[in-house]
Amino acid sequence: MGYGSGELIIRSYNAQNDRVRLEGLESICEVGPADKPFLFTDTLGDPICRIKNSPIYNMLVAELAGQLVGVIQGTIKLVTLHKPPKNVAKVGYILGLRVAPAYRRQGIGSRLVTKLEEWFVACNVDYTYMATEKDNEASYKLFVNKLGYVKFRTPAILVNPVNHHRSSQISSNFKLTKLKIKEAESLYRKYLSSTEFFPIDIGNILRNKLSLGTWVAYPKGETWGKVPTSWAMLSVWNSGELFKLRLGNVPISCFMYTKSSQLIQKFLPCFKLPSIPDFFNPFGFYFIYGVYGEGPLYGKLVKSLCNFVHNMASSKSKYCKVIVTEIGGNDTRSKLHIPHRKSMSCSEDLWCIKSLKNEDGKRVHKLTTMPPTRTLFVDPREV
Repeated sequence: MGYGSGELIIRSYNAQNDRVRLEGLESICEVGPADKPFLFTDTLGDPICRIKNSPIYNMLVAELAGQLVGVIQGTIKLVTLHKPPKNVAKVGYILGLRVAPAYRRQGIGSRLVTKLEEWFVACNVDYTYMATEKDNEASYKLFVNKLGYVKFRTPAILVNPVNHHRSSQISSNFKLTKLKIKEAESLYRKYLSSTEFFPIDIGNILRNKLSLGTWVAYPKGETWGKVPTSWAMLSVWNSGELFKLRLGNVPISCFMYTKSSQLIQKFLPCFKLPSIPDFFNPFGFYFIYGVYGEGPLYGKLVKSLCNFVHNMASSKSKYCKVIVTEIGGNDTRSKLHIPHRKSMSCSEDLWCIKSLKNEDGKRVHKLTTMPPTRTLFVDPREV
């Protein structure tokens, strides 16, 4: 395709030459549909912050007439994926696709994806996948209609605002314990190793400095040494240390309501009105991952754990404005009990997948038609 002002060059990211220009590109690119409120991403001076914790990663940039007009990022890892005869696959994840507004609808996005797929193939990747909002029409048309991706899973994204003026209640009937990393890894491998997209290098995730820890909850009077009659576990990742977000394209009425609700919450807490966090200035978030448990009290236990995470965020980080949890779309037992605000959450996100090996084409069909496992492991390094 001709671009009028010169030849489009797609190459690997060069930190020394590209960092400042990429920050400028990020500042003019929104995350999400352009006709709705969207998020701006502040990478805090490190454009590869969202991928650098993955085992293998790459960033490609699109350059036209000396200007950076597009960028895409990709990561590679080994995960559990039910595809007989083996249940482990090397997968490539696509994220961070951005094209400058003035250069959209010129095929730059598809060129970037294709080049990244070529890198995946060179690394012997079995499947590539991506995530997008289900109502992001431009993204859906590019990946599904044009590039051959197919709908795979529809996880739910649950968002709980952090109230810095009030703590959440934790049941006195339960005991909460922080696990040692080796114990947490052993527990995850025992109970979640057959879960879709479970990362083979789970230990590296748990040992990462951004992983704040893994906690379990169980009824008081029972011991963790023996498997309790009911128990729940989760881990927490501090995404706010990597990058910040800021909300844009919001009606002035929403802005004024947010400010007034915060003032009421601060000076008149007796009214107990729900306060809306300030999303108009850069903010961070905690990401809850590896949610699992068993027993009749699981729901109440996981709720207590989530309330504990809320209180931790409220007391330790003034910039943490929300807690995000992503779970399998059919994990209704968790969705019912994980605290979240419906208006901020997404009940159906969209994951799409594509085989990069001809012989795996039929297996993709099987993957997309097989009933999903109830639990879906979402890697915090890819949020």
